Order: sequence, then C-alpha cells, then structure tokens
Amino acid sequence: MIFFIQKSILNCDAYIPTIEQIQLTSTSRNLLLTKYSDHAEMKRKFSSQKVFIVEDDPLHIKIIKYVLELNPEHEVHVFKTGKECIEHLYLNPILVTIDYSLSDMTGLELLKSIKEYNPNIGIIALSGQKNISVAVDFMKAGAFLYIVKDEETKNKLQLTVRRLKEKLQLQEEIDFLKDELGDRYSLNKNFIGKSKPILRVHKLIVKAIKTNISVTIQGETGTGKEIVARTIHYNSNQAKGKFVAVNVSAIPRELLESELFGYEKGAFTGANARKIGYFELANKGTLFLDEIAEMDISLQAKILRALQEREITRVGGTEVIKFDARLIVASHRNLAQAVDDGKFREDLYYRLLGLPIELPPLRARGNDILLLADFFIVDFCKNNKLPKKLLTKEAKEKLLSHNYYGNVRELRAIIDLGIAMSEGENILAEDIQFNSPRGKGAFLENEMSLKDFNKKIIFHFLEKYDNDVLFVAKKLDIGKSTIYRMLKEQEVES
Repeated sequence: MIFFIQKSILNCDAYIPTIEQIQLTSTSRNLLLTKYSDHAEMKRKFSSQKVFIVEDDPLHIKIIKYVLELNPEHEVHVFKTGKECIEHLYLNPILVTIDYSLSDMTGLELLKSIKEYNPNIGIIALSGQKNISVAVDFMKAGAFLYIVKDEETKNKLQLTVRRLKEKLQLQEEIDFLKDELGDRYSLNKNFIGKSKPILRVHKLIVKAIKTNISVTIQGETGTGKEIVARTIHYNSNQAKGKFVAVNVSAIPRELLESELFGYEKGAFTGANARKIGYFELANKGTLFLDEIAEMDISLQAKILRALQEREITRVGGTEVIKFDARLIVASHRNLAQAVDDGKFREDLYYRLLGLPIELPPLRARGNDILLLADFFIVDFCKNNKLPKKLLTKEAKEKLLSHNYYGNVRELRAIIDLGIAMSEGENILAEDIQFNSPRGKGAFLENEMSLKDFNKKIIFHFLEKYDNDVLFVAKKLDIGKSTIYRMLKEQEVES
C-alpha cells in the first residue's frame, strides 16, 4: 500500500478507539459487551447497508462500486456531484468515498459538509493528487484515509473499507457501553425510595451535578457512598474524564503517597519504572477518595498542598505537574469528630468539605426497604432467568422488623438468598434469613418506646415458637390476653 504522508498519520490502527476509553472495570466491560452482543438485532445508530460514492469518472465509479458491492449488505448509491450527495445525507450512510475533484465543489469542501451533518460518518478520500499537503488537509478534516488512485486502488480500497467498518462497529459498541453507563448511574435507578431522608440526598446530588464543587459523603458501610460519587461524576461535566476510585484504607500507609502522586524510576527500591499516580490519572475527571478519615495525618499535609496549588510532584521527582480533577471524598466516620479527636487536620477538613451529603442508614428509611426489596427481586430474577417472585405479607413484615446494620448491601444479600431458598412463586417469611454478625441483641441499639420494645420481644418469641400464644405467655410470664391484644393491634395497623 502506497502512502504519501507519514505512516503515523495514515495508519488506520491509530484511529481505532479502544474500549478502555469508557472507564469501565474489566468485569463490567465484559458484562456490557455480552449485553451488546445479545442485542445485536437492535436498531443501529447508522444504516449498516447504505454507502455513497461521489465520483464523476466512469472508470473509477466502476472500480469503487465493484469493491463496495463485494459486501452483500451494502446498498450503494452513486452521485456525480457534491450537491447530490449532500441532498441525500438523510439516508445516513455508514461511509462515503469522495473524489478530490468534483464539478461543483472540491472533495475537501464536501468532506466538511458531511462532517458538519454527521461527524461519525466514515469518509475515504480518493484522488490522483500525490501532493502531501492535500493528503494532510483531508486527514485533518476527518477523512479515515486518503488513497491515491493508481493500479492498486481496488486492493487498497477493499482493505480500507474493511478496517473502517471495524472501527465504526467498535465505536458503536463504545457508544452503547457509554449509554449503559449513563443508565447504570442514573439518579432514578440508583436511588430508589420515597422517604424524606433519601429525597433529601437526591436533591443534594442534583446540586452537586450542576457544579464542580468538592463533595464529602458520610454514611455507614453499605449505604452506597461510591454509587453516589459515580452518579455525580457520570451525570456531570466531568463525565468525559475518568472516574478514579481509591480506597485509602486498603493501601498500606507507607505506599499511599506513591500511589496517589506517582513515582519516578529509582525513587525507592523496586521502583523500576515511572508510575503515574491517581491524581494524574483523574485529570479532567473525578478522583474519589473513599475512607479518607483513615489517611495518616502526616500525609494529609501533602494532600492539602496539592489541593490548594492544584499541582503535585511525583515521589523521587522534581517536575511540578498540574492537575484539574474534581475531588469527592467519603467516610463512614464523622470527619468533624475526627478533627476534634486530633486525627484529621482541620484545614484539610474545610478544604474537602464542599457540599456535604449524609447518607441515611436503611433502618431510617421506612418503607423504602420494601421498594428496594422489590427492585432487587426483579433484578435477581431477570439475571437468573427466573419468573418474578412476590413477597408474602409475613415476609414483608419480617423485612421491616430488621435493623440492617449492613444497610442496602445487607438487604440485597438477604433478598438474593430468599429467592434462592424459596420453592414456589412467593418468598415466604421463613425464606428471609438474617445473618448479621451483630445478632439479635443489636435491636437494643435502636431508640424506641418501651411498648415497642415489648412488642418486638413478644413477636420474636411468637415467631420462634410457631405462634403458640399459650406457650409464649408462659415463657414470658405475661397474660395471654396481652399477646392477643398486640396481635389485634398489629392487624389494625397493617
């Protein structure tokens, strides 16, 4: 193949985007690609059959048409002027071949018009011109490849068309995956519930999305701190950049600085090559520091300086590196209390604070528990190709009675197990199993009236002893009328 400009410019591989551009983990990427394959019959963004030839030379029309019609999926349209081509762009061709010299406009002018209409249409320029500057102009304007017409035109065009279609298919997959990402981290999908605490969180997230303000998220383990951070990122102006998540507590104290700021070759024993740190990786995107309260106080001063100056220096290096990333931090601890305890710098606390979002524990969200449970049931059944199951009244009551110290994460595990344990179309109370390491005594940590404590104790023993009222009354040394009264009150409430 003959090229008349640098190979680095014309090499088709250089223009094929990679899946890594969409910031997914390997597992998530594979799952979504499988989903894409399963939906191959979906309506494509481009028409996969229509291709345009814009050429006024009969011989080259014949050659180009022959090559394009080798693929039976192609529906070839031939136009002899640029105006005709532009008038038919509504057909949404997957690619267009353009001759350099047309009767009514130059090929470069036509290329720009096509790109203005739809920048994703693939364009192959063909010309008898061997002028390097002409080829460069076409490539800069967005042509996939510039081919010089000669005796090898047919072979070069055949190879180029194949590679262009590979690129467009890959780009379509990437667009599909990006759409899936946006859907996965949509507000409505990730924050199910109608309780006042979760609606308040929803409002704060919307405010965070509209600006690039730093965000501090506080909440117990399992409340969804990282999901909040990802939702803010993927719905904000930073979505085009990377989302870099770092669990501070998972990295050894002595390695954290080099992981965050990167290091130069030879900076320490084992540093055999330069490594880019998380701050650099997150440039133009979002850096999420989870469990920030666990950071050693000696490193906090360096983090503070980096945030104030918006620049870092790699460990073992002297080069000052500017960065522009949004910072979102999270902790299950109260950062203000950590400041009072002398475990967190006050100046860093105020630098990070930005917009504070406090996530409520699941036990404070009332009937959101049942809404989430229903969502998890639908999701589990769909992923395992099972018919949808329903919670019985008793199963719902049991779910509402639990404390969920593992929060939403614990609820999901309980529902998954409940579906697996269920036999019929319903999930029964006995299918709902609580395996919290805190045990049954954890309910004492909840604040409630003495009457509510008594009801909780009585209903626990009724469940344990198969609703044998007489036996439970004797066991608890109370009158059976007390139990019957509570059962009647429960019926009225439900």
